[in-house]
Amino acid sequence: MPYTYGPKKRLSSLDDALKMNRQEMRKTYHQYINPSLVDVLRLMDFDKLFVKANGVNVWDQKNHQYTDFLGGYGALNLGHNPPEVLSALEKVSSRPNLLQASINPLAAALAANLAQVVPGGLSKVFFCNSGTEAVEGALKLARAAQPEKKKIIYCHNSFHGKTHGSLSVTGREKYQIPFRPLLPYCEAIPFGDLKALEKALADQDVAAFIVEPIQGEGGINLPPKGYLTGVRKLCDKYGTYLIIDEIQTGFGRTGALFACEHENIAPDIMCLAKSLGGGVMPIGAYLAKPEIWAKVYQGNNRYALHTSTFGGNTLAMAAGLSALESILQKNLSGEAKEKGNYLLGKLAQLKIKHPKLIKDIRGQGLLIGIEFAQPQVNSLVNKLFKGKINKLAHEYFASLIAGELMNKYYIITAYTLNNPQVIRLEPPLIIDYPDLDQIINSLDEILTGHTSGILVNSLKTVLKSKLKR
Repeated sequence: MPYTYGPKKRLSSLDDALKMNRQEMRKTYHQYINPSLVDVLRLMDFDKLFVKANGVNVWDQKNHQYTDFLGGYGALNLGHNPPEVLSALEKVSSRPNLLQASINPLAAALAANLAQVVPGGLSKVFFCNSGTEAVEGALKLARAAQPEKKKIIYCHNSFHGKTHGSLSVTGREKYQIPFRPLLPYCEAIPFGDLKALEKALADQDVAAFIVEPIQGEGGINLPPKGYLTGVRKLCDKYGTYLIIDEIQTGFGRTGALFACEHENIAPDIMCLAKSLGGGVMPIGAYLAKPEIWAKVYQGNNRYALHTSTFGGNTLAMAAGLSALESILQKNLSGEAKEKGNYLLGKLAQLKIKHPKLIKDIRGQGLLIGIEFAQPQVNSLVNKLFKGKINKLAHEYFASLIAGELMNKYYIITAYTLNNPQVIRLEPPLIIDYPDLDQIINSLDEILTGHTSGILVNSLKTVLKSKLKR
């Protein structure tokens, strides 16, 4: 039961929260957190109450079993609730989790391990709590290490986070405009364009270029072959630090431990997060070359210029030690490479079968995007919605397919933030081949029967709600 705190104030206990039903969850979330999010998810019946998770599967309150092809946007490389990570947390449960007047041996051990596995001699590590914080720290370091250089270059369609600094280098104006002015001297260039990069660097006033090896939220965009090699050469030529954001691509996701290793290059600064916490604890980190770090933080009066209260806490570090060990022992980068090639091959066949609905298939390892073309809407349905349906069908078609996968086939996916026409397939790297076949067969059924299955039923529901607003 809720307990009383002060006059007429009733607080929910953990047990109360665990017993909350779907309607109570909707109402409380709507009132106290984000009503618009509840409305959007409810529209597609995405606001289910999930009560159990293990490996690649989750279960709702009605005991329906779902296969997770979303994978926490890359945070669940080991799957849900990996027992080895939970066991590590239990081992340290009696230790102090936060004790600033000390040095944490678990943080020291995890930093040493990361320095051993990342490319390029990045041996200075800063621990924080998320990917966006890692980007913040990386940007601060790059600017402070080269104070005479003001600019930060980033790419259109990129995603590096939504805090003020990381948002300044996130390449979609939809997220930037409400919060302007952002950090000054941040300039965007096209992704994969070496000529544009050289032009931006030519004045030698750029402190850093930040880039994702594969754009995740941009729509699973791969650069041209040799792009990162060219980026490394240009940054060296013009004295610009290269920051590589491996927050989503790191820890085996693309078929290598880190995606930049596909071209055998190393950054000056690397940002990590997501699966570093084993899908259990929030961890972020940036790593830097020691000579860069020393320019900013070396010295008794500078060591605390950038800090984090919870960064390097015992539980997070235990999770990170266990997660990294498990990813390496299970050779999940090799698993991602083999399973990714298998899935990409099957999806290529699906594109041949449905050329009018699938525009493109792209990805590497188990970071894969399916871009959908605009469907042809029958004239009767278009007339029903007074000509507005073609535009809306194009905008929401991928979402509707994700809805069909969730509600009819019990497969969880989502579109990418910067390109809503792309559905991401980003499952835990421990996924098995029958699950890969399951999503192929489900997509085939949906696309084969899309006229009745999506555009006349789901689309009508969505658009009626949308057109009323």
